[in-house]
Amino acid sequence: MASSDQEPGPTPLAGGGEGPTPPGQPTTMGSKLLDKGAKMLQSMKPVRQLQQHACSFALYAHDHTRQIETHLYISRLNQNFLQCPIYDSDDPLAHLIGVEYIVAENIFETLPPEEQKLWHSHAYEIKSGLWVHPRVAEMIAKPELKWLTKTYGKFWCTWQVDRGDRVPLGTPALMMSPQGVNSGQVRPDLLKSRDDKYKMSSEELKESRLEIEEPEWLNPNADYWKQHGKGFGLDVLETDMKHMTPFP
Repeated sequence: MASSDQEPGPTPLAGGGEGPTPPGQPTTMGSKLLDKGAKMLQSMKPVRQLQQHACSFALYAHDHTRQIETHLYISRLNQNFLQCPIYDSDDPLAHLIGVEYIVAENIFETLPPEEQKLWHSHAYEIKSGLWVHPRVAEMIAKPELKWLTKTYGKFWCTWQVDRGDRVPLGTPALMMSPQGVNSGQVRPDLLKSRDDKYKMSSEELKESRLEIEEPEWLNPNADYWKQHGKGFGLDVLETDMKHMTPFP
């Protein structure tokens, strides 16, 4: 099985001319009726806690030449902890490509140093106008943006649609947030495409966010690549299973 920093082996489901559209037959009327009935009868409580949509960008921790637009649907477990399924667009048939957890700095500082290396900061992402809440007035989003500036995130990508994978292949890939240095800057074409779609200007947002306070200190274990020039990839290793102790 491929590691997260390698292309998957040859397979009709990796790449190809059809893009990331998964194989399969059109949804049947029976399945549609079941979905409609279940929606009426079931509570779907966790899903209904998704209260915000944010759009930003992310870089593969092991390969900054690969950058993607991300759409986070945010659920707030409490004021200091957010959990966000991430999609590749805001279209009805968007692909669920990963999950990000976002924590306040006081929680991040309690994590072991080795764990902190897997997380990224959000200050640059917010201040530079990359992180946006589509169709929400900046004035309304500003208090949330001020809080997010001092948070850290951990984002695992489980479906690498940017390389054309038609189903999730290989191991999850760790993702990093954009930064204003070296390979951490978002490609201009990606940024323009997003701005054009939502009829906004990241440069104007950047100007409007000048008064947002930056953190007094960013933990150097976050954004690990900035200090060390190293990323992280995963490998799947075969291992012995642990078995239940037999009953007497």
